[in-house]
Amino acid sequence: MTPAFAGLKDDKYDGNIFVVYAGNGSLVPSKATLATALKEHKPALLVFYVDDSSDCKEYAIVVSKLQAFYGGVAEIIPINVDTIVPKQSYKPTEPGYYYSGSVPQVVVFNQSGQVVLNGKGQVPFEQVDDKFREVFDLLPRTESVELRRRSFNELNSELTQ
Repeated sequence: MTPAFAGLKDDKYDGNIFVVYAGNGSLVPSKATLATALKEHKPALLVFYVDDSSDCKEYAIVVSKLQAFYGGVAEIIPINVDTIVPKQSYKPTEPGYYYSGSVPQVVVFNQSGQVVLNGKGQVPFEQVDDKFREVFDLLPRTESVELRRRSFNELNSELTQ
């Protein structure tokens, strides 16, 4: 049996892009649906992708970074476009309603369910971050302290009684 060769820079399938390239298997399957997020008035990020696209493979890292900052307060919903059932029309609560036919594609919804960003291609982290900052009424990046997560294996040298 010959091994399957695939990599970040090619359009070959080699597994779930969020697990393989972003180290974040928690994104797929998504914990919520778009319909649930809209019903609960929760901001959401739809990410349309396919596992065998070099552009999507590279973008998986950005999606994982967005989840690190906003995953607790917004629904991050990756949608493999191969799973969208083709039909004549879709409801606004269905991902197919927003899909434009290219990947990657990101759609950001505010608490009211309005689309505040619909971008095709590798939309920069900063552009999505800016929209989430507007949605959550956060300071602009230029006026904010850089957000950094603590390393999970930091040594705590504090002594307690």
